[in-house]
Amino acid sequence: MPNNAVIFGDSYSTFEGYNPKGYATYYSIQDPNESGVTKKEETWWHQVMDEGHFNLLHNNSWSGSTICYTGYDGDCSRSSSFIYRLEQKIEEGFFEQNEINTVFVMGATNDAWCGADCGEMKYDNFEKADLYKVLPAISYFFKTLRNAVPQAKIYCMINADYLTPEITKGFQDACGKYDLVEVYIKDLPVAGGHPTVEGMEYIKNCVMLQVNQ
Repeated sequence: MPNNAVIFGDSYSTFEGYNPKGYATYYSIQDPNESGVTKKEETWWHQVMDEGHFNLLHNNSWSGSTICYTGYDGDCSRSSSFIYRLEQKIEEGFFEQNEINTVFVMGATNDAWCGADCGEMKYDNFEKADLYKVLPAISYFFKTLRNAVPQAKIYCMINADYLTPEITKGFQDACGKYDLVEVYIKDLPVAGGHPTVEGMEYIKNCVMLQVNQ
C-alpha cells in the first residue's frame, strides 16, 4: 500500500511545474538562482519522497507565503497563507477523497521575515484577528490539519536559523499538543536565505532521521 504524502510549504518546498497553478515558485530550471538548485531531483522533498518511498499526492507550497494572515504585502487571508490554502483543500474534499498517511509542513520563515505580530500561543476559541498573528496561526493551522488527517503522521519542520525563539518554541509546543513529529533544522547551508544543493540534502537528512525512527 502506498504511503500517500502531502506537503505544505513556502519557497523552500517549491519547484516550477510541481506546485499548484498560480502559486509563486522560487526554484526553477528556466530561471536558476544563486542556490544552484536547478532540478527537482535536488529538492529536499523529492529526495525524501524517493528515499522514504512516499507517494506524493500534492505539494501545496507557495514562495513567500506565511502561515498567518499577515504577509509581506499585508492581508493574505484569501490568497497565499498556509491557513487559507489548507482550508481550500478541506472545502474541496481533498482529505475525504484521498487517504493521507503523511504530511510534511515547513513554514513560518516568512512570518518571521515579514515582521508579523508574534502574538501568544492559544489552542481554542480562535477569532479571525488571532490568525493575523504568528503563534495563534501556527496553532490553528496544526489543529485544523490534525482534524483533517487524524491518523496521519505529521512532520513539523522547524527552520531554526531564521525563526525567532518565540516562534521556535511555538512550533515545539504545537508538536506536543497536536502529536506532531518535530524535525529541527539548524545550521542549514543557504545562499540568499534559501537552501543550496547541499542545503537541500541537509534538510532531507534531517527529515529522514525522524522518518526512520
